[in-house]
Amino acid sequence: MIEAKALTKRYGDVLAVDAVSFKVERGEVVGFLGPNGAGKTTTMRMLTGFVPPTDGSASIAGFDVFEDPLSARRAVGYLPETPPLYPEMTVSSYLRYVAKIKDVPRARRAEALDRALERCALTDVRSRVIGTLSKGFRQRVGLAQAIVHDPPVLILDKPTVGLDPVQIGEIRGLIGELASGAAEAQHTVILSTHIMAEVSAICRRVILINEGRKTVDATLEELTRAGRSLESLFARESGGGELAQSGAAEGAR
Repeated sequence: MIEAKALTKRYGDVLAVDAVSFKVERGEVVGFLGPNGAGKTTTMRMLTGFVPPTDGSASIAGFDVFEDPLSARRAVGYLPETPPLYPEMTVSSYLRYVAKIKDVPRARRAEALDRALERCALTDVRSRVIGTLSKGFRQRVGLAQAIVHDPPVLILDKPTVGLDPVQIGEIRGLIGELASGAAEAQHTVILSTHIMAEVSAICRRVILINEGRKTVDATLEELTRAGRSLESLFARESGGGELAQSGAAEGAR
């Protein structure tokens, strides 16, 4: 469902992403990890077509992101680290607008809107102006816009940032539900996070990049075999303790 082939991105003399390749199959939930500045967000932006690569290729649900960008974008729901919200709109009007620009048929928009509101626990605030919502609720609206058109692929950049422990559990449960449905309804999910407890709770596989290069691509079971902790493994692979300390601190909150 997601395939990256030697994705590379240069900004002048800076090599931000260096020939990263991987595949993610239908129904997989993959944690995309690495220290700050490793190239995670740049890779995700290339996968979603928001940033062109310097070299390499990517496809979403069989559609080349750069040769058939409209089809690829229809097949993906993207939650960036800062959700693309319009603070002056109500929750319902914003999601209705997103459904329209994502080509949800007019006859299905009301159903799609209600489903996204219910899944993200936004029904009670559907008439509220987005700018008046808490950070946690704004994050939920960001996730709702990513799933309103029911895409087969979800790319989520820190989906639980700003949420309280109860909300984090609900969003993790939603992500797991999206990936574990019936065969044709399964969503493929790749998510970036610094929270190791989140990886353990919902991811089946981990891809780690450091300094723009892929350094780990393995199942969670393989990585934690023989009692190894994710924190120590990632600290070693990233050349320091930043990721592990960040994940441990946030996971304990």
